Amino acid sequence: MVKRNSTSRLSSLKEKVILTQTDTTVGFLSQDAQKLQKIKSRPATKPFIKVFHNLNAFTQYNRIPNSKKNFVRRAKKTTFIVKNQAFRIASLPLDVSFLNTISWFYSTSANESSKSFERGFCEENAEIIIENRYSLFEGIPSKLYKITETNIKRLR
Repeated sequence: MVKRNSTSRLSSLKEKVILTQTDTTVGFLSQDAQKLQKIKSRPATKPFIKVFHNLNAFTQYNRIPNSKKNFVRRAKKTTFIVKNQAFRIASLPLDVSFLNTISWFYSTSANESSKSFERGFCEENAEIIIENRYSLFEGIPSKLYKITETNIKRLR
């Protein structure tokens, strides 16, 4: 099911807040970090994870140490921190073709800060809702690794 509260064209999709099931849990996606900060009542100093559809999309913006690329490429349901930027390589479980046209999104869990998933809160704050027949569910958060030139350290 795809629900849109707006009649605007898909060209402005980058400005929208999308509620969808990610590969780990239900989340908000957007390229507008300020909208996500407002929804989550989150300080502007706390950064968001960037979700990329593939490793090539990520490497257009940043660099991974060559010795760690294979680790990143093969990892599933994992978040990485490289040079103080958190990112994930994750395909969306829903095959929604118009989302694949955007190379990255800011991502955050779909809940109020330090609270659990509540569908009413999410529907109230999302401009586009995408779900399949399995609905939306809160899953296990991703693993978290910090990568440097010489080291990989698991943080979560």
